[in-house]
Amino acid sequence: MITEAYTTFFNELNLNNNKEWFHTNKKRYETDVKQPFLELLSELIPELRHWDSRILQDEKKAMFRINRDVRFSKDKTPYNTLLKAGFSPNGKKSMLPGYYLGISANTIHVGGGLFTVKPPELKLVRTHIANNVDDFLDIINNKNFKNKLQELKGEVAKRLDKSLLATADKTPLIFNKQFYAMAEVPLSEYYDSVDLLKVIKEHFEAIRPLNDFLTEAF
Repeated sequence: MITEAYTTFFNELNLNNNKEWFHTNKKRYETDVKQPFLELLSELIPELRHWDSRILQDEKKAMFRINRDVRFSKDKTPYNTLLKAGFSPNGKKSMLPGYYLGISANTIHVGGGLFTVKPPELKLVRTHIANNVDDFLDIINNKNFKNKLQELKGEVAKRLDKSLLATADKTPLIFNKQFYAMAEVPLSEYYDSVDLLKVIKEHFEAIRPLNDFLTEAF
């Protein structure tokens, strides 16, 4: 289970984001952070595989590395200040809709949807929404979706294919270039608690109808 030691590690990493400090504290990272995070993923994945058997069973393949890719970033700090995981059909880097979990020092970030959408796939998604706009609106206006995730998010395009402008009158979300929802939950309420697994699953259940809908576009 995730404990207060998880928070302590990331609070200290926030103040000492360098290779020397990390290497000195690597054993703490392995025992207080990585191991309980992977254990949590191993409990989540079987549930997700009931929904979609294409989600990979190996929790290590779902987790992203703590090392940051700094090649194209002005921020050269070497480590992420949270652990994160993605659960999508065929792997965390899949272009298909999926589920996301990130846990920082103080916050659980949980949600899902479509985060990275290339132009050909974006056209498919927008066309699917246009052809099923009432179903789409029912999903994002559902009480459970709103209670758990509030609203659909994503970068918005300035232009739209003329064939889709009629749909824009019903929902401006057709302009989106991403289609995801994300909630933030305080971590401190779930130290040493089986309720952590429960609250994550509840948010995944809230995003599931959107993922199922978006998957139909491909």
